[in-house]
This record gives sequence, structure tokens and C-alpha cells, in this order.
Amino acid sequence: MKYLARTLALAALVSTSAAEDKWVSIFDGETLKGWTNSGGKAVEEGGWIAEKGVLHRKGKGGDLYTAKSYADFEFRWEWKISKKGNSGVKYRVTNYGKAKLGPEYQVLDDAHPDGAKSIKRQAGSLYDLLAANDKKKLKAVGEWNSSRVVVKGLHLQHYLNGELVVDVTVGSDEWKEALKNSKFKGKENFAANPSGQIFLQDHGDEVWYRKLAVKELKAE
Repeated sequence: MKYLARTLALAALVSTSAAEDKWVSIFDGETLKGWTNSGGKAVEEGGWIAEKGVLHRKGKGGDLYTAKSYADFEFRWEWKISKKGNSGVKYRVTNYGKAKLGPEYQVLDDAHPDGAKSIKRQAGSLYDLLAANDKKKLKAVGEWNSSRVVVKGLHLQHYLNGELVVDVTVGSDEWKEALKNSKFKGKENFAANPSGQIFLQDHGDEVWYRKLAVKELKAE
């Protein structure tokens, strides 16, 4: 009986571990199911088009939010941008007064005026806080890039085409200095919240996303 109990306990532990390690698609490739607008309502196709495995911001459609919030997780996706286009992926999005904000992985053609304004606003960067490092390898406009965000506690990492390009801890000296010089300096405890939604930005330009998947991680 004790052996059986130990076996069942081990099986439960393995099952839990497997669930935590599982990648879950958050885009079914054909619909906008699972995505909402800023008010939490379902989104109808129009500005955003879902077809053949690709989510395309074709016209004005507003920002897209995951219906679910995430705490510690990895998020991976592929994207391509239009010429001088601008978009972004925000995560752990929450309310700051009337605004819904979160750290942003910049999705951009670096020739966009925002990219010319600051390297901290170029592709792969932690928008307006930290520039992607010199390991950054950005594909040409119209080609697919592979990206990943890893969020564990207050530790944030951005990957672009297989390379770690941003690595920072919220609240560290590096973070405090970056925040002080950013547009978020007046937002108390910016990015310190333990969970939030993932958000795809409608910045007025065409952008394409595919292979969007999340793996929730065990809190450390």
C-alpha cells in the first residue's frame, strides 16, 4: 500500500511537471478566439485577419490582449513587419491609472522614425528602457523573425533569432537607471506586478504574427 501511495505521488509530481513544461498555442491559426480588446470583449475579424496560421494586422483593429493573464512564463512567436512598420509585444500588462501598460518587446523595422530616434526603441529592445545588445541579428523587412520572452519573477529576457539580446532584473541598479531615463519614470512600480496579459500592438502599420505559444513556468 505504501509503495502504491509513493507511486501515485510520483506520478502526480511528473504530471504536474509535464503540465508546467508544456507549450500551449494561444493562436489557433484561423480565428481570434482567446483574444480580447482592452475592455475584455471578444474581437471580430476586420483590422486583424486570421488565416492559414498567420495573424495579420491589415487595417485598424485595435490592440489585442490575451484573455488569460500569465505570471512566470516563456512566450515564443514569429513575426515580420512592413516597410518602416511599427508594432510590439507587451507582457504582464496591467492598469496604471487609465493606461494598460507593461514591458514591451519592440517589433519594428529599424528604419521607422522611432528606431531612428533611439536604439532603445529598435527591434528586440525593451522599449524605451534597454537597447538590444550587439548579438542582435534582425532579418530584412518582409522576412520572418523568431522571438522569445522569458519572465521569471522580476527577471526579464528578450531573445531575437536565437540570441539573448536583453537581460535585466526589475529593481536592479541597471533597471532603476533605465527607468529614470525612460517615458515610464512616473509610473510607480512599473513592471513589478507579478502577472498580467500579453498584448499585440496595433500601431497603425501592417504586421504579421504566427506560431504564438506560451509555456507557464513554476515560480521560484
